[in-house]
Amino acid sequence: MQQAKFSLDDAQIAFIEQFKSLGFKDKSELIREAISQYQARVEQKKIAESAALYATLYLEDEELQELTDSAIAEWPE
Repeated sequence: MQQAKFSLDDAQIAFIEQFKSLGFKDKSELIREAISQYQARVEQKKIAESAALYATLYLEDEELQELTDSAIAEWPE
């Protein structure tokens, strides 16, 4: 794994120092997990924004709605 150097404030350092009581084997594991969770939240936000955009476009496009309705009507039960 690569190493990185960054600055943290006192409260963040104090939190990281609790790594064992939080169930992590070391400080790096805690930081990696925090970054992974943040990455997942960012990705979920992008997906939600994309879904909202597609929903808006769908509501504004009557031809697409008709196409969707016709496809649903022909869908086997």
